[in-house]
Amino acid sequence: MVIVVMGVAGSGKSTIGRSLAARLGWEYVDGDAFHPARNIAKMRSGTPLSAADRRPWMDRLAGWIGDRLDEGRPGVLACSALKRDDRDRLAGGRAGVVIVHLDGDRDLIARRMRERSGHFFDADLLDSQFRELEPPAPDEDVLSVSVAGSPETVTDDILAALERMGVEPAGSGD
Repeated sequence: MVIVVMGVAGSGKSTIGRSLAARLGWEYVDGDAFHPARNIAKMRSGTPLSAADRRPWMDRLAGWIGDRLDEGRPGVLACSALKRDDRDRLAGGRAGVVIVHLDGDRDLIARRMRERSGHFFDADLLDSQFRELEPPAPDEDVLSVSVAGSPETVTDDILAALERMGVEPAGSGD
């Protein structure tokens, strides 16, 4: 199984992704590490990524997911996946992929972005992230979790929701 933790910048994807991976004993990877330098430069300059910018990045991430599933190695991936097309590309109709949407309002996320340091994402792009976000539709089978609580609470909420859904992450009992 691969869990994709998605959401706008500042929603806690990396923090929650690392927390989930640690609790499950799985490998964690941050989707930002798959961006080419030109994408990072665009974001640093305050320029939102276009669909053309995102496409090869999404393909690399989908490849990582496919490799994990083929090898039977679970993992957690943090990735914005703002568009339905992105989520479809990542999940690819594969039963072993669970997408978790970190859902929060703009004010909460803006405050968190102002408080963090050492991240390349410019807080001015937050509005463009919310404009780009296509909230998951009911037919996507995406688990939406509020980010209003602490990282520990959000992680607990995700694990409990997975259990209620009947999803038993492989290796979670190890």
